[in-house]
Amino acid sequence: MINRVLALALLLILPTSVHAENYSIGTGGQSGIYYPFGGALAKVWSENIADTNVKAEVTAASVENTIKVVRGDMIAGIAMGNVVLDAYKGEGKFKSAMPVKTLFALYPNLVHAIALEKSGITSISQLKGKRISLGAPASGTAVTSAALLESMGIDVKKDIDAVYLNYSETTNALANGQIDAGFIVGGQGVGAVTQIALTHKISVIPISDAESSAFIEQYPAYSAYTIPENVYNNVGAVSTLSVWNVIVVSANMSDEMAFNLTKTAFEHMADVRKVVKVAEATTPENAYRLKGVPLHPGAQKYLDSLTK
Repeated sequence: MINRVLALALLLILPTSVHAENYSIGTGGQSGIYYPFGGALAKVWSENIADTNVKAEVTAASVENTIKVVRGDMIAGIAMGNVVLDAYKGEGKFKSAMPVKTLFALYPNLVHAIALEKSGITSISQLKGKRISLGAPASGTAVTSAALLESMGIDVKKDIDAVYLNYSETTNALANGQIDAGFIVGGQGVGAVTQIALTHKISVIPISDAESSAFIEQYPAYSAYTIPENVYNNVGAVSTLSVWNVIVVSANMSDEMAFNLTKTAFEHMADVRKVVKVAEATTPENAYRLKGVPLHPGAQKYLDSLTK
């Protein structure tokens, strides 16, 4: 009798459902947009997909996230489109083609080449011979800034004193006079640039039409973009480059998981927009913005269902 009571007690105590699977989404540094965006997505996925628990993981961003989703260390990652395209083709930082696909595009990243106004730096060509932050190691910013300088004939190993700092490190070093200029490739209104513009007179160095055209011809994932005036304190309209961010996943992800992640994200995008304003650009219509890397079949299935 005692054994039967004990057995019944154990049945009441033990959970009857399967424990939730724990996953992570790769983001970036905490001073950029990737981290809050990834956190907002993790929250809606965790709350609305059964037996799924997702957390946002701080990383060095695009390159690291792309590698980790392929390794299976992460369920998804936020990455710049040019990095994912390089991974898909086996170019740039990737020695061979990697099995990557995307779920959907997020919003455009803008190239911010910033300097203090008192430096007198008004063009990218003037960065030659200067101490420059190219972005965090293994980040999309570092890939983009190096490619941009190289396209203008500036050798990042010989012609500049290159350092590799994340967003907040870059603006702190700029404010303290430890660097002459730095690159931040992030969404319009990115916090690190907004903050330094409130405390220092800065310049966002323009990229000319000729420089943009030459770069885009070599790197078609990019397009020309004009940052409107007063996005940053006392900074006028600036011509620059943009590249879309995407959710990158392994090509080996199940169609069901890709479908559920995509469906849930779009059905709850209003919640994400409360956290990150740039999510206004994250729409089914913009899901295809990155050309050259196929959408995961599960994501494609959801997007196709919207047009039926």
